[in-house]
Amino acid sequence: MQDKGLYDINTAGMESIVSTNKVLRNTYMLLGMTLLFSAVTAGISMAIGLPQGAALILTLVGFGLLFVVNRMADSSKGIIAIFAFTGVMGASLGPMLNYYLAMPGGPALVMQALGGTALVFFGLSAYALTTRKDFSFMGGFLMVGLLLAVVAMIANIFMGIPALSLTISAVVVMIMSGLILFDTSRIIHGGETNYIRATVSLYLNIYNLFIHLLSLLTALGGDD
Repeated sequence: MQDKGLYDINTAGMESIVSTNKVLRNTYMLLGMTLLFSAVTAGISMAIGLPQGAALILTLVGFGLLFVVNRMADSSKGIIAIFAFTGVMGASLGPMLNYYLAMPGGPALVMQALGGTALVFFGLSAYALTTRKDFSFMGGFLMVGLLLAVVAMIANIFMGIPALSLTISAVVVMIMSGLILFDTSRIIHGGETNYIRATVSLYLNIYNLFIHLLSLLTALGGDD
């Protein structure tokens, strides 16, 4: 009986590991596809010269689609929804990228931001996957920090303080880095078993990390 109990425990443990590895594999596969699709829609947006106003509308549409993705995440329609969401979010980056690329040294800044984003994401993901540490304790702190950053961003729209903008970007870069650890840890430890929701979380981390890292690099370069 004791041996049977140990066998059942070991079997359950193996099944859990297999399930987690499947979620991780599907998440990273879908994440790569959605990031590529976002790059394509961003390129189209840049080529047609999408105006800033249209980009703002697309961002709002993206927020709406985010709720749709979460509602449909447990069905096959969730795949269509996540591509619609990431496509719209990618297209909304067009005017911003055109703005930065038109700056002196802009192409180099954009490439640095892309490279930095990739380095941070792969580095932190590898750390979480290798160490298998549980970063769930960071959840409350990160959510509070994110809420405060959003409030500060809204306030700075009216105040227009460059130093505050720089500080916000630095804080958001740190928060997104923490969220990459947190979200990867949740997948590893079974806190997130839906690969569509997991993909959305990591996509948003990367998306915001890139935007604010680009803003930070531009400000530090003296071109903002």
